[in-house]
Amino acid sequence: MEPAQWLADYRGRLERAADGARQARESLEHAGATAHSPRGDVTVSVNAAGVLEGVALTPAARKLEADALAALIVTTAREAQRLAGERMADVMAGYLGDGPALTQLTRHLSPEVVR
Repeated sequence: MEPAQWLADYRGRLERAADGARQARESLEHAGATAHSPRGDVTVSVNAAGVLEGVALTPAARKLEADALAALIVTTAREAQRLAGERMADVMAGYLGDGPALTQLTRHLSPEVVR
């Protein structure tokens, strides 16, 4: 193969990789999740990393005992984090494909999220 052709092929691969990385980054910006408690008393939102972004309580939630409300918030937050992890895994699978890199990236996620 001619050096010029090799270099052109290499540049093309680099451009495709950069485009894929940009697309993955843009998708991850929107990969957060929101979960609702079973009766809808608590709503929790997290970003793509699972970091808490918001908690909303209905008037009914405010009537719960403190321990019950705390447990409901934690359970709902875990569901939002699971959903965000699932979305993140889907985005990254599209970018990385199934393989060791995806396994490394998703090893901390709950088992139901991991492919």
